[in-house]
Amino acid sequence: MSGASREALAAARERLDALTDSTSVNAASLADELAAVTALLDREVSLRRVLTDPAQSAEAKAELARRLLGTQVSGPAADLVAGMVRSRWSQSRDLVDALEVLADTADLTAAQQAGKLDDVEDELFRFGRIVSGSTELRAALTDRKATTSAKGGLLRSLLGGRAQPATERLVTRLVTAPRGRSLESGLESLSKLAAERRDRMVAIVTSAVPLSDPQKQRLGDALAKLYGRRMHLNLDVDPEVLGGIRVQVGDEVINGSLADRIEDAGRRLTG
Repeated sequence: MSGASREALAAARERLDALTDSTSVNAASLADELAAVTALLDREVSLRRVLTDPAQSAEAKAELARRLLGTQVSGPAADLVAGMVRSRWSQSRDLVDALEVLADTADLTAAQQAGKLDDVEDELFRFGRIVSGSTELRAALTDRKATTSAKGGLLRSLLGGRAQPATERLVTRLVTAPRGRSLESGLESLSKLAAERRDRMVAIVTSAVPLSDPQKQRLGDALAKLYGRRMHLNLDVDPEVLGGIRVQVGDEVINGSLADRIEDAGRRLTG
């Protein structure tokens, strides 16, 4: 998102945080409602264009949103959507993307309130690793010919009772309504969003053997000092890493593995 849309999303996220700070608002239910509005505006292109038309007054657009949603969503959800359409958006589709972010954030907030946010972060990462390691599973989850109910049933068999409710809801929405995203990029976005709930960055750490708790603590402290933010470690074990570790933070890779050092040495010798 650029310019106006970025500012509008930031304002909407502040309003969402204010809403979910209230004990009277169920964050998980709010997530479901925002996801339903996302699906509606994703289908109805002309409607979202009207709701983001800069030529229309902010109050007129907010009133239209309230009339359309009526009793289909709760008062807090309607208020949140009305506030969003009052804002200025660079593109009409940005409003839908922002609603999707808010729905996911509300589910993560529900997990955080239950003290399960760390579990959700880890489960999203592990699920991504499972998908990347199984061509058949990925094909089944991304098959355009498969029905929504079939994909939902497959996910229930995989995650039902084995993962946090928020994890299951987030992954199910991603798989059944990808909105042009790849499964991998969607899972990565969800992991980053989860980390943001604690103002932390995500580091993918690959090592030949599992790290001990003291090692994880020292690595987390070192990365936090390096990047100036708290760091959540997603740990992966790869026997092909001969020694040391490989750390990826966003697009940056900190390469400390013995295998990579050998490869670098080999390139120097042949170069």
